Amino acid sequence: MSWFAGFEQRQWQVGDVTIAGRIGGNRSQPALLLIHGFPQSHVMWQRVAAKLAQDFFIVMPDLRGYGDSSKLPASSDHAQASKRAMA
Repeated sequence: MSWFAGFEQRQWQVGDVTIAGRIGGNRSQPALLLIHGFPQSHVMWQRVAAKLAQDFFIVMPDLRGYGDSSKLPASSDHAQASKRAMA
């Protein structure tokens, strides 16, 4: 049994950044964006995604630097991990 049966694995290219994640659910319903916390990835939603997908179109990205999304090159001051850079 797949954790995300019926969901499509995707990658979105935004400039030089690749954001990985999954989408699925009822496309005729409102979209629901599920954002993971630290240090998780979109996989943290595996227990609730199927239930939410009955009433919503679900979008579950991996934030930049997490999961399979692009990571920024390291710097000595760790500026690449600031909230400003992550946004």
